[in-house]
Amino acid sequence: MANFAKLGIGNIIETIETVSDNIAITEQAGVDFLNNLHGSRDVWKKTETDGSIRKNYAGIGYTYDEDRNAFIPKKPFASWILNETTCRWEAPVAYPDDNNRYNWNETTSNWDII
Repeated sequence: MANFAKLGIGNIIETIETVSDNIAITEQAGVDFLNNLHGSRDVWKKTETDGSIRKNYAGIGYTYDEDRNAFIPKKPFASWILNETTCRWEAPVAYPDDNNRYNWNETTSNWDII
């Protein structure tokens, strides 16, 4: 099965639909099928659950970045930085590696032990 993300205003993902591999032989064939099904001319982008194309599996509310050809999740905190390789947000301070659990504290810009 092939998964397709529908882009809305600002390239924000509105929905994800699945199309049979027999129909979605190419990405364009899948897009054409979905637009015929819905009687629309929407913009759809193929997405893979393993992130093998477009960096990440699309999620509702993610943004499609055309320049990076990537689905980017919502920024979780103002201080976090986009990793240009993975197109995922990272804290400005590495997560501690000591087998404890932590939550990000945006006020202190650090990890607080739970």
